Amino acid sequence: MKYLAAYLLLVQGGNAAPSAADIKAVVESVGAEVDEARINELLSSLEGKGSLEEIIAEGQKKFATVPTGGASSAAAGAAGAAAGGDAAEEEKEEEAKEESDDDMGFGLFD
Repeated sequence: MKYLAAYLLLVQGGNAAPSAADIKAVVESVGAEVDEARINELLSSLEGKGSLEEIIAEGQKKFATVPTGGASSAAAGAAGAAAGGDAAEEEKEEEAKEESDDDMGFGLFD
């Protein structure tokens, strides 16, 4: 991800085709470790894909076709709320036990 971020920074800075050395310089400038194999993998995957705007637009189209799973998250939220109610009851019971343990006949300033 850091290599992609460096690539995007370089493109936004005016470098239309950043090289591996350019990306390496950006990553090293913030003190991060550099894996040149990953940089080369990124550059080879972006090679021949067109402009950065085209790549982003293509990615957005792919994300639009992915189901979001809204129904399952609603069911999980309901289950979480039910479990939360049980936890609140247990917490009240624990508080009651703690209060009775605190009063052992000792005064604070005795």
